[in-house]
Amino acid sequence: MISWLIALAAGAAGAGAAYARVRAHGRLVPALLRALSVTSLAALALNAVVGARRVPPPLVALDVSASWGRGRDAAAFTTLARRAREEGGDSLYLFGDSLRLAGDSLTTTDRASRVRPAAERAMAAGRPLVVFTDGEIDDPEALRAVPAGSRVVIGPAGSGADAAVVDVRAPRVASAGDTVAVRVTVGAGTGAAPGGTLRLELAGRRVASLPFEALPALGERTVTMTFVVPAGNGPAELRAVIEVAGDAEPGNDAASAVLDLTAGAAAVLVSTSPDLDSRELAALLRGTVLLPTRAYFRVAPGQWREDQALQPVGEEVVRRAVREAPVVVLHGDTALFGPPREVTRGALALVAPPAAPQGEWFATGAPLSPMSTPLSGTMWDSLPPLDVSPALPPNAQFDVLETRRARRLDQRVAIVGWERPRRVLVAGASGFWRWRFGGGVGSDAFTAVWGSILDWLAGESADARAAYPVPGAVRAGEVIQWRRGAGGDSVVRAAIVRRDGGGREDSLVLRFGSGNGVTQQPAPPPGRYEVRTPGGSSLLVVNPSAELLPRRPTVADGAIGSGTTMGEAPRARDVPWLFAVALLALCAEWLARRRVGLR
Repeated sequence: MISWLIALAAGAAGAGAAYARVRAHGRLVPALLRALSVTSLAALALNAVVGARRVPPPLVALDVSASWGRGRDAAAFTTLARRAREEGGDSLYLFGDSLRLAGDSLTTTDRASRVRPAAERAMAAGRPLVVFTDGEIDDPEALRAVPAGSRVVIGPAGSGADAAVVDVRAPRVASAGDTVAVRVTVGAGTGAAPGGTLRLELAGRRVASLPFEALPALGERTVTMTFVVPAGNGPAELRAVIEVAGDAEPGNDAASAVLDLTAGAAAVLVSTSPDLDSRELAALLRGTVLLPTRAYFRVAPGQWREDQALQPVGEEVVRRAVREAPVVVLHGDTALFGPPREVTRGALALVAPPAAPQGEWFATGAPLSPMSTPLSGTMWDSLPPLDVSPALPPNAQFDVLETRRARRLDQRVAIVGWERPRRVLVAGASGFWRWRFGGGVGSDAFTAVWGSILDWLAGESADARAAYPVPGAVRAGEVIQWRRGAGGDSVVRAAIVRRDGGGREDSLVLRFGSGNGVTQQPAPPPGRYEVRTPGGSSLLVVNPSAELLPRRPTVADGAIGSGTTMGEAPRARDVPWLFAVALLALCAEWLARRRVGLR
């Protein structure tokens, strides 16, 4: 608008300068023609706006994730794809696990539904975004800032009955004779799920089964199934399968976890002076850290009991368990079997209560240590007091828990640790059970402190394999975390052999950065794989993509977006008629001047 005001002022000034002193009759017409020509030339010089802003055509994106095939008629996607092509023309984009231009044929095989790349492209171009989808988008928050005028078009939902195994949670390690509790989550599709049977299979053998009641539409239920671990050694596939009548999607009826079978327990707790602290630690190992645990309590000199059944066991059995277990917690007289670091081979926790009462010591904080991150949100000022030993080993590599005496400035460290040459922790305190029994903040603090300690101990890299996947089961479309083993090689070559696909072997190179024991790689297609690396082999199970699992729509049909559309308005130099107006006005002015006798 300002450009046109300047051009009009220039036109008026040009006409006034040329004809203000002219007294000839009929000067008005040439003056107006001079004003028109000068105004046109000024507008061209300023490249003034000459029309309304043109809204750019929308960017059209079509969801091609595998969820289209879950309980839906194939015509639903075909119809929506036809509409998308009509609106997008030659610029139709496909999104799922990546963003790309559509080809001649469309297939719904992507293992994700990520719309963020399409949203970012639309925002960068300032164009509205039209999304054709089934409504199950992984990152719906990415659509909040797309340009105004964007919209979502949702295809019809499936209506068939569908029951799916959503998740399988089991301990990482178990030994023969352990009773393992497995939490299985089952979900229903939009057409609900009738009753059926849920079963567990370990290495292809059924180990548990139970009836399953009907679920409402999009409902979920978690059940706990238990079984006694048979004898075995090495990783085994633990598979949960649900069977219902008339299931519309067989691809999501099963999911697996990997259970490492060992000859002995994964964790052993030995207490020479059983108290509430030792009992709560044993319960935490089993219930929160999910490690197969053996706990032995000495009830009298030379007399030992196994904690759950209270059956007598010989001292030699306890010694052997301490010698073989990858994680050992010694409570009370930690040197009963000899120097603790010599009679154990794995990660070690020594819990030595004070020999005499030391007064009330209150936890005040967690210094920098491998456990400081999970302890950062703990409310220390609300915890009951501890009894803390006056001295701990002075050469510790880090402190875990600091305490202060009530109404005094005295400070003591309650827990210290070593990372190398192997993970060792020493706790010279007792009374942690008060935190647990108080419930609320205290119970959370007990779980945070000892749960992070035991998790850290269980993560000791004593594996002979050069690298192994953690966890052993993922879903297609996710990434696999590979952990470096005891060898410490920065480059590990692995051979991946598919057990259920004809024995095809693929190679994989894993590169670990300096000081980093973990690297990531995308998961292969669904199936069971044997991973062979120097030092041993691993089992990797890739479950079907999460796109096959029923879930609620994450976006609604209709208009979206609040961003700015960046369309451009036509400018003076873009329209040829303005040049013609300036030229014709100058020619007409010359003729008008001649008519009135002016040169």
